[in-house]
Amino acid sequence: MRRLLLVNPVNPRRKGLTVNPAGVLPPLGLGIVAALTGGDWKVEILDEHFERFEFRPADLVGLTAFTNAAPRAYAIAEAFRRRGVPTVMGGIHASVCPEEALRHVDAVAIGEAESTWPRILEDVERGDLQPVYREDPERRTPISGARHDLFHPRYLLGAVQTARGCPMDCEFCSVTAFNGHRYRRREVDAVLDELARTPRRHLYLVDDNIYGHGSGARERALALFEGMVRRGLRKEWLCQASVNFADHDDVLAMAARAGCRMVFLGLEAEGAEALQDANKRLNLRHLGRYEEIFRKFHAHGIAVLGGFIYGMESDTPETLERRTRFIQRSGVDAVQMSVMTPLPGTRLYRRLEEQGRLLHTRYPDDWARYDMTEVVFRPARMRAEELRRAYAEGARATYAPASIGRRYLASVRATGDLTAAWWAYASNFNYLCAGTERLLQRALSTS
Repeated sequence: MRRLLLVNPVNPRRKGLTVNPAGVLPPLGLGIVAALTGGDWKVEILDEHFERFEFRPADLVGLTAFTNAAPRAYAIAEAFRRRGVPTVMGGIHASVCPEEALRHVDAVAIGEAESTWPRILEDVERGDLQPVYREDPERRTPISGARHDLFHPRYLLGAVQTARGCPMDCEFCSVTAFNGHRYRRREVDAVLDELARTPRRHLYLVDDNIYGHGSGARERALALFEGMVRRGLRKEWLCQASVNFADHDDVLAMAARAGCRMVFLGLEAEGAEALQDANKRLNLRHLGRYEEIFRKFHAHGIAVLGGFIYGMESDTPETLERRTRFIQRSGVDAVQMSVMTPLPGTRLYRRLEEQGRLLHTRYPDDWARYDMTEVVFRPARMRAEELRRAYAEGARATYAPASIGRRYLASVRATGDLTAAWWAYASNFNYLCAGTERLLQRALSTS
């Protein structure tokens, strides 16, 4: 039987938002690749969140990586290539930087695995692996489930995807570059079957918007949540959504019955100019309603994890100080703070590259800096050092233990649900533990 080794590399030099083992998710893409692999292959996942890479025998190696871990993926791939083991890299970074990836691996899968992986296996079995396998975006294959039995048991959360694609087209977001603008739903029964197979009780439903878009969104969301209740799945879960999810009281009620304990909202900023910078049009239409929106989630016992970005085009030290103050008084239960990061493949990256404003371009090594916590571009209305300081001071205020404690007590009062409040507390604590303290100390000392 042939051996397929799938590798989830971790950037060994940085501590950013995507590398804290307590808060990260299983490598869902690798789980999908494993599910698409026939039974004549023995499949194993090497996950550097829990074990450092050491060479092991394999007939084929597949890798994926976030941008900040791409240099590590390349180093691992080259260790196998030196021993004559064919290597394939997929995922979003390899898809938007295929020429770079091909300098380090034997083949690149561009696009979603459902369309490319079966062809790769056929060619490997024939001994005719090609350098590039490209998905046809106009003929996308239905979304597959994952093999959850291969994920490391120490992950706190499982991960399941019910849909892909996003029509919002925010300038900084890489979702549309990889999954497209069209919102594509999985069949509800297929999602429910996967949820039933997933061994973990606590899950992250990783759709960019669990409510969905377009006609039929409400009916489909209700069918999914009602199915979870009807099957007695007894899962507790976090999801992502747009702010308009709060406008559908019946769907929120059913989501809560189905186990929703917290929702991530990409709020990004509290001011119109900053939201216009990022083309965050839906949030602009709801600006001024944030606190009302939070109360609507709280009324159903659902906590709110708000995502905020520091480094919009119109940002200044003064606007960022106001953003930090807004976060403290907004009523949001948990906070994800990040520095604006121009990821390859996004319109933001292309614009800043054309304007000569990228600060670290010695690729691939400098990709390790693109971890959502380092300033990697020259801001428009302040110095890079000022942005670093504003982010560091905001993080210090937001993740101070006393601040986290106050937010927890406020969540208990607002939601009336100790479990939801605990989810929010754990999220705040995870962001604190994700190296934030070291990062803000370094930023303050260099500013």
